[in-house]
Amino acid sequence: MAVQGVEGGRHVRGVSGDLVWAVGRTVPWRALGAGAVVGLLIVALPRLADGPPDAWLALNLLRAAALAFALGLSFLLDDPARHLTVPVTTRRWVRAGLRVAWVAPVAVLWWTAVLALVPHEVRPPVGALTLEAAAAAALALAAAATAVRFANEPEPGPSVAAGLLTTAILAQLLLPDRWSLFVPTGDPQWQAAHERWALVLAAATLVWGACGPEPLRRGLPLRRRSAVAGPTSG
Repeated sequence: MAVQGVEGGRHVRGVSGDLVWAVGRTVPWRALGAGAVVGLLIVALPRLADGPPDAWLALNLLRAAALAFALGLSFLLDDPARHLTVPVTTRRWVRAGLRVAWVAPVAVLWWTAVLALVPHEVRPPVGALTLEAAAAAALALAAAATAVRFANEPEPGPSVAAGLLTTAILAQLLLPDRWSLFVPTGDPQWQAAHERWALVLAAATLVWGACGPEPLRRGLPLRRRSAVAGPTSG
């Protein structure tokens, strides 16, 4: 799967086209598609009513759509064959990065379509809402990466999605006003809230990066354990 050669006595590893396509086939497109479709329906259904939604409703519909897509992203690292693919030469963070690379263009197109469904006159600031959507997506990926690294479950998506949904609800209900993330447009806290969203995005990205290496089992990465164990004799 990985391209290997020898230059000056050193092994050179790269990512082959075969690996890219193989990873693309393992992406859980059904879960991602379900989240995307639900998000689009959330924003589109009010257009079937007599008139367009007001600004407050449009803001919350966009937030709900972003959450729906993030719930779909919670399944991105699910891999029923995870325990069979541990010994491969391509590192896990490369394979996970390729999954994100497959999904990123789809996410951009999806978010563009979602924004286009909201009438311009009631559409909230696009940059601020895109920051919120990006932070929600990063949280989903960070939670999935954490579950993969520290748990033995090959398909942690349902648990990750449930945790993300619970976190969003608790953040809405329990955070004090001075720390609120979900503020309406025109609120004096709007700018401060999106500074907090930027911190959430940065922290989630760091967690995602930190959990990129091979999963831990009993204090040792699986790759290292398999190397130490060596071949078994029959």
